[in-house]
Amino acid sequence: MKVKVFNLEGEPVDEVELPEVFSTPFRPDLIRRAVIASWTHRVQPQGRSPFAGKRRVTENIGKGHGMARVERIKTSPRFAAFVPFARGGRRTHPPKVEKKIREGINKKERKLALMSAIAATANPDLVRSRGHIVDNVPSFPLVVTDDLEKVFKTAQTREIFRKLGLWDDIERAKRSTKIRAGKGKMRGRRYKRAKGPLVVVAKNEGIVQGARNHPGVDVVTVDNLSVELLAPGTHPGRLTLWTKGALEKLKELQR
Repeated sequence: MKVKVFNLEGEPVDEVELPEVFSTPFRPDLIRRAVIASWTHRVQPQGRSPFAGKRRVTENIGKGHGMARVERIKTSPRFAAFVPFARGGRRTHPPKVEKKIREGINKKERKLALMSAIAATANPDLVRSRGHIVDNVPSFPLVVTDDLEKVFKTAQTREIFRKLGLWDDIERAKRSTKIRAGKGKMRGRRYKRAKGPLVVVAKNEGIVQGARNHPGVDVVTVDNLSVELLAPGTHPGRLTLWTKGALEKLKELQR
């Protein structure tokens, strides 16, 4: 199957044969497993010392003193210690290091999930179901010349995205920005924003600097392509812009 290749003005100038990876069957189950595995592998295991809250010399004074029969420090004023509800005492059910927090996935399954997520970007129904605005997108998958990799100014990429029909989706991502509820806003996760277009290039010659300031836009090379970028939140079908050189590198994926 051949698709059109567009220049930076949004005009078709060439045709290219799609790699076989775009004919991979749709496997949402594997895509979900691969994304969750990617999430959990970034979680750092944590635990508590078995002696936390217990580094006190305490005793139980027994009954008949008009005080609760809990462990108390031996010196005056004999505060309660060691027990979960005491100041500086142990935790009731602390997290344990041996808790299983990682989801595993086989290498071949991860590769198939990546191939399936790539193929999903060429399905306009899946892209539209993710919430992307694709009314002005001329082709699926959308392929442009390698000149895009050398664009390093935000103003230039803005005009290119307008001519390729991607700007409506970037505006949607900008409108969706909101402040996170809860304490996460104090921990470096203040804003929540929808994902916009993904730009996949063969190599970075300035396009990362030119496109990274647009809301929701991610730029990645083919070598660093992951299921999490292609299917954010385990939902496949992200609106993706490919360069011609990136498609050539994809032919090596099924080998």
